[in-house]
Amino acid sequence: MRRVAHNSVVVLAMMGFAWAIPYAAAQAATAPAASAGVPLDYVVAIVNQDVILESDVAEEMRFSAFMPFNSQTSGSARDKALDRLINRELILQQEKLQPQPPIPDSEVQAQIQELRGAIPACVEYKCETQAGWDHFLADNDFTEQELEARWRERMEVLRFIEVRFRSGVHITHQQIADYYKNQMLPEYAKQKATPPPLDTLSARIEEVLLQREVTSLLNDWLQSLREQGSVRTLKPGEEAP
Repeated sequence: MRRVAHNSVVVLAMMGFAWAIPYAAAQAATAPAASAGVPLDYVVAIVNQDVILESDVAEEMRFSAFMPFNSQTSGSARDKALDRLINRELILQQEKLQPQPPIPDSEVQAQIQELRGAIPACVEYKCETQAGWDHFLADNDFTEQELEARWRERMEVLRFIEVRFRSGVHITHQQIADYYKNQMLPEYAKQKATPPPLDTLSARIEEVLLQREVTSLLNDWLQSLREQGSVRTLKPGEEAP
């Protein structure tokens, strides 16, 4: 994501880099491109003076190809991508207040290597080969370096969530038993299948309940950050303040 304090500037994405130039100069510099039909980048949201661009939203939508197991929710894909970017920016801003050691390159590479074998579409591309992986990256408009940077940022966000929320969540045996009784047993009954014993499912149920609690805490925290700070989304054509 490209981040600059907004001081009456237009941010242009050029060859993968963000350049901040005065608004008047930007208009003059980009006029030929606009007349040629090339879309201009523009600010779509401001999160505590850090900006999110339309190109960031487009990149986030393309990045979803590398996370095929995300749960599907209703609503516009673009709106969901923008909402994810706002939440991520809020988390990264908080992370800067309590900086953590950088994630080793080896860990990033290890996760991406696992990803190459987990994406269903990669079967057709033969992502286990470098040529196939390069083809999949190119079709989703990513370079290997860009994907590594995005995946590293994702790992940083998940680490922050883990440290801040998960360590304080405790799931009791009673909660696990209640979930097994009230959620899982009825599902097995619908399928007319014999349910596995509770002790064989306890770890999986605990993980589900942990994720549910963490998600609830995280959503409440993000909502409070939005209320305490300044988050503004802009409509197409609306000028940033």
